[in-house]
Amino acid sequence: MRGLSGQELTGRRSLVLMSAGTVVLVGTAVFAVGCATGGTGLRDGGPARTETVAKTTPTAASSPGGSPPSAAASGRPLKKVDPVALLKADPKVSAEIKRDLKPCTGKEYPVDVSYGRVTGSSVVDIVVNVLSCADALGRGSYVYRADGAKYENVFSDEQPPVYAEIDRGDLVVTKQVYGKSDALSYPSGEDVITYRWDGEKFTEQDRVHSEYSNVVDGGAQPAPAASQKN
Repeated sequence: MRGLSGQELTGRRSLVLMSAGTVVLVGTAVFAVGCATGGTGLRDGGPARTETVAKTTPTAASSPGGSPPSAAASGRPLKKVDPVALLKADPKVSAEIKRDLKPCTGKEYPVDVSYGRVTGSSVVDIVVNVLSCADALGRGSYVYRADGAKYENVFSDEQPPVYAEIDRGDLVVTKQVYGKSDALSYPSGEDVITYRWDGEKFTEQDRVHSEYSNVVDGGAQPAPAASQKN
């Protein structure tokens, strides 16, 4: 996530989220994103991508007869979706995100895309996380819901560092918390927020706050000092 660097943050976040009972690794040893209490730690749309930057257009598989599989069977939309084009055409995405949304290398854009049911739609929803090229930390998270032939933005969070995923039908958003004197690589804690679709919008259901310890034992990664459920 944005504002956190490399292995120091990975270990720090991993320890905090193991205290909540679940660890999910996202990216190439950069993210350790946990679920809210009671979660399985698995995405509804399948495992997280393992590359740091995702390709611009996911490929929809075809059935043996040549017809595309159903969204329920494949876990993907019935048509190809270009997440970069989706973001750039979305008026709810900030001008700053759009301006900086460029390939990191070649045609690889810093986006992580997940598919799954999180709004109760008969067509799978799309969760898009925009990352930074330098450290693959979250700059913005968005949820798109099928609305006829197009996708509608039904959730946006552009307060970095942020990362969103689907956990057992809920939207789980993880955010690092910084104090006034915190360095970017050493946040004070972390919030894991669970949202649920109420038929029209996402509403917050649960929030777990973890505070990091400032003590490093023999060079080990910092451990959580406390975890509080609101």
